[in-house]
Amino acid sequence: MPVVADRQWDINLQNHHPKYNYLMDIRDFNKIPDSEIPEELKNLDILDGSPPCTTFSMAGDREESWGKKKKFREGQAEQTLDDLSFVFIETVAKLRPKCVIMENVEGLIKGEAWSYVQKIYKQLNDIGYRVHHWLLKGENMGVPQTRHRVFFIAFREDMNVIPRNLDMSFNYEPITYGEIKDDHEVVAQGKMHDAIVQRLPHESVGDTMWRVYGVKSGLTHRIAFEDKVFPTQTGNHHDIWTVSGNHPTKLEVIRSQSFPEDYDFGKQNVEYICGMSVPPLMIKRIVERLVESGVFK
Repeated sequence: MPVVADRQWDINLQNHHPKYNYLMDIRDFNKIPDSEIPEELKNLDILDGSPPCTTFSMAGDREESWGKKKKFREGQAEQTLDDLSFVFIETVAKLRPKCVIMENVEGLIKGEAWSYVQKIYKQLNDIGYRVHHWLLKGENMGVPQTRHRVFFIAFREDMNVIPRNLDMSFNYEPITYGEIKDDHEVVAQGKMHDAIVQRLPHESVGDTMWRVYGVKSGLTHRIAFEDKVFPTQTGNHHDIWTVSGNHPTKLEVIRSQSFPEDYDFGKQNVEYICGMSVPPLMIKRIVERLVESGVFK
């Protein structure tokens, strides 16, 4: 299947060798004359996109960051992020795929961000697509991580598919951290390490830091318990700890994100890329469900 790459890092090329590659800002791709777009990229079965979503994350600045420009470490140009869903919809209008999958963080459907959801529906409707969204949980989809993401699925009107009638319920057996654990840990030192070693069974990391040191720190830090699903992987690998006060290994992070163990990350930071990506297995489950439903027959 042809691939349109809109991220300015080369790991897509290294691992997938797409027939078509556009290593550019998606805004620049949208400006390419239609006559210069290969016919094979028009009328795709599925166009999948995940506009950067940190501005909607409940752990981020949210409303305070809307409309402000941000620069990513992968090398993209400085840009606003809260409007990238609508830039992607412009790409949808340009390529007219049969089906669109668009992912974002759970925070998009909470609080004031709901206005963006309404705008996404309107813009997709305006260009001739029917759309519905689901909050899906990776741990219910066979992903060994508590990854919660919002997925919009839209179909071109001539496909005669009602998206809200699709069954997007998943009930896979949860996979615990102990099942993906390797034989090593990344040794850590310092107050946080010492506090976790002294942690009481009922305490969060923040609670322990307050009890031991009297400081409000570690509030967003989580512990990976072997009998529970791995915590949500973020771009900051060092906010996840083992019960021994150390950090999970890169291999465990890769496994938790459902990337292949031999995936070539090049010079990119493995933990950061995993934290910023959609688990491949989540997308696979969705596409399998769409194919099984018979919508493409």
